[in-house]
Amino acid sequence: MAPTQPPTQPDIDRRIAEARDAYERAVAAGAPRTHQPLRDYPPYRSTRLRHPRQPLVAVDIGRDPEAVELTAPVFGESGPAGLGNDLTRRHGGEPLGERVTVTGRLLDRRGRPVSGQLVELWQANAAGRYAHRDDRHPAPLDPNFTGTGRTLTGDDGGWTFTTIRPGAYPWRNHINAWRPAHLHFSVFGSAFTQRLVTQMYFPGDPLLRYDPVLHSVPDDTARRRLIAAYDPGLSAPGWSLGYRWDIVLDGPAATWTGR
Repeated sequence: MAPTQPPTQPDIDRRIAEARDAYERAVAAGAPRTHQPLRDYPPYRSTRLRHPRQPLVAVDIGRDPEAVELTAPVFGESGPAGLGNDLTRRHGGEPLGERVTVTGRLLDRRGRPVSGQLVELWQANAAGRYAHRDDRHPAPLDPNFTGTGRTLTGDDGGWTFTTIRPGAYPWRNHINAWRPAHLHFSVFGSAFTQRLVTQMYFPGDPLLRYDPVLHSVPDDTARRRLIAAYDPGLSAPGWSLGYRWDIVLDGPAATWTGR
């Protein structure tokens, strides 16, 4: 039997269109619109192997004393200190790339701020490579950029990171597949078991239309909420470009979470 050839970008584009049309037919038939990604999404090929097939397991802390170790993010009473939210000032020199400031608010379904929450960010460098031993992309590492940061939301739910715009990088989903520039975010809530993970994208990126990870969110309005807005009022003169992006935890305007 001949080996199966990986799909091409036109193959993935066709599957994205088919999945979108199937979703819209389901909505027309009465299914609710959703911001959540499709767990088994053929254009994003690894979801077939990775998506959960069993119901969630409830953890009863009252019956399992060791489960208490899962609660309360461990960042100390004073929270992340120093320059945790400035990824450009962690080393002795300046990192390479386009410096950006990304700011937003953490909100609940009614638009109320959620304060005191741990927000983490991780990303590739300007060349599209993660500072991780498993990243084999033949792009250079930056000795002045590690690509991780953390901060706590303020009383108004606000958070801010200063970092470097990441580069695109190849991945093995299909032939000539490249991920658009994106930042990974997680919000911990009051326990590690409540951790939510999402991604933020940059406006105007030509790779957005081709990315099956982004398009695994079936609703167009929900997908647009994953793309930050350029805000010149947030740009620091001679220093960084400013972007605004809010994270909504639940409700019909919730930010996509999952991967």
